[in-house]
Amino acid sequence: MAAPMNFFRQLVAATDAARKRFESHPCVVMTAADGMSKTVYLAFLHELYSIVWHFNPLSAAAVARLTPQFRDVQQYLYAHMAEEAGHDEWVLNDVRAIGGDADAVLKHTPLPHTQALVGFNYWVTEHEHPTAVLGMLYVLEVVASVYGGPVSEAIKDSLFLQGTAGVSFLSSHAEADTKHLEELRNVLDLITDSGAQLAIINSVRVNYHHLAHVIESIHE
Repeated sequence: MAAPMNFFRQLVAATDAARKRFESHPCVVMTAADGMSKTVYLAFLHELYSIVWHFNPLSAAAVARLTPQFRDVQQYLYAHMAEEAGHDEWVLNDVRAIGGDADAVLKHTPLPHTQALVGFNYWVTEHEHPTAVLGMLYVLEVVASVYGGPVSEAIKDSLFLQGTAGVSFLSSHAEADTKHLEELRNVLDLITDSGAQLAIINSVRVNYHHLAHVIESIHE
């Protein structure tokens, strides 16, 4: 009898269709190929700030609800929160570097799809299963590791930027999130609870959906 598939491989297989829908969305394809205008990139950074700012509060909400059965997940989230602390400021630095108004970002009301993405993750963490926050982290780290590099280079070319000024968040996460994804894979493979697994799978599917529409919204 074949050994059971580990959960990370199950997750990849179960969410493959959602990933393909995200990758084939016209606005995602256009962004990866052509970058963004300054206006669209500033709009993107406004929405990105709203998502990044909630990384640690969402992780903290999950930690508070995890039972001792999920101690490994707790420890992973503690370490992840320490590493992600202050990354919202990187987004503001990129705004300033391309001539945007960081104060306006702080006062910005996120677009409906951004609110839906963030709100879903709080809801599913509280009402479905706290490990579902790993679904959000999985999607963001897959997207950053696959697209962060090409998109940051495309934006640099389209806006004539030098070095990492203006794309520091995207370029740094493109490299770092390859390592982060391996760390996440290790903790996901420790999860055997079927309820937690189903919650994470659902979270990945929903986060891919909302993120595609966030990108679509900034092009409207």
